[in-house]
Order: sequence, then structure tokens, then C-alpha cells
Amino acid sequence: MKISKQECDLNSCFLCKLCVKEWLPALSMHRKNFDVKKGEVIFKEGDKVTGVYFIYAGNFKVHKKWGADKELIVRFAKKGAIIGHRGLGTNLFYPVSGTALEAGKVCFIDMDFFNTTLRVNNEFTYNLMMFFADELQESERKMRNLAHMPVKGRVAQALLTLKEQFGLTENGFINIELSRQDLASFTGATYETVFRTINELSQESIISTSGKSITIINQEKLLQVIREGNS
Repeated sequence: MKISKQECDLNSCFLCKLCVKEWLPALSMHRKNFDVKKGEVIFKEGDKVTGVYFIYAGNFKVHKKWGADKELIVRFAKKGAIIGHRGLGTNLFYPVSGTALEAGKVCFIDMDFFNTTLRVNNEFTYNLMMFFADELQESERKMRNLAHMPVKGRVAQALLTLKEQFGLTENGFINIELSRQDLASFTGATYETVFRTINELSQESIISTSGKSITIINQEKLLQVIREGNS
């Protein structure tokens, strides 16, 4: 990463929106803004925790090793989101990695200042706790699906989740472009299986694709696939 010439606006991210306004000058002094290239790793699983990051531009994936040569994508993150927070706690090593899916910008807050921020900003701390709780529930749901839901159901659930998180483009596509490998890593399946599943959903006129872009044609049928996978 390299230092960005453009500083964040102190208004867009999870932290800036929720901290007390009197804290913004201190935040401005301690933040560091970086430009990130597509595919660049901003923190790596096993590295010592140095701080947390807030996304100012671009989409990112948070992932961890899964076996010898595979990865499991834990979540995706977009503008305004926090990443690196899974390194908080007493074991100060990142349990996951964070990688840019496209060129973007991040705001880095070192751990000492972040801990001080938590003590000073009650609303931010409360909302971060709620975020952790939601993330834990989502992780537990994903683990259940990995154990019990067929791949087709997991792919359907992933597409619906991505639509809800990133919205749609003007052309109706889910507003994030993912490789089939990333979609496989997000659903805990192999590339080949996800490739076949995407083709099957397309043939059933549930979705359509254009390169890496995917649009949901029939959401009710997609929901039915999810329900059948949960039964």
C-alpha cells in the first residue's frame, strides 16, 4: 500500500458517522489513508495486529485459510465498513486476511488510538458490539449451511446475500463483480461445482450472467432453492 494523496472526508465510514463530533479532530490527526491495488493484501492471517481499517473506496474480501491450498471467504466489505476488527482481543494476531477485490482506498487507525476511541465514544462502541453480534450470527448460519445445505442452496443464499449487501447496478446486475473462484470460496464449494451450479440456475431462468456479472431474474424461485436446501 502507498500513502494516499486524498484523505477521507471524516464523514463516510462506520467510525466517523458514530463518534462524537468533538472526536473528529483527534481522528483526523491519527488516521492514515492508503491507496490499495486490486488483489493487494492489506493484512494477512497470522500477522501481528497493528490496527483496524475502514474502507473509503472499493470492495474487499475477508478470508482465511481452509486446508492446505484453499481459502474460505468469511465476508465481503464495501465503502464505510470496518475490516481488521477480528484481530481485537487478547490474542493480537489477525485470524483472517483482508484483500482488495478492486482498486480502493482505506483509512488505517492504529490499535492504541482505536482502543482510546472505544472508551471515549459510547455510541460507536455500542454499535460495534451490535455489529459483532450480527457477524457472529451470520458466521454460525454459514457454518450450519456448510454442514447441512447442498451447494445449490448455498450458492442461491450467497447471491441473495450479495444483492442485499451491495444492491444492483443500473442494468440490474448485483453490484459486485466476483470471479467464480471467489464465489466458490464464499460458499465453501469447489470451483467446478459452483460453475455447474451457476449454469444450472441460468438454464432454469433463475439468474443470468454476463462475464463476472450476475443478475437475479426470478427471486421467488431463488428463495425456493434456499428453502429446499434448509429442509
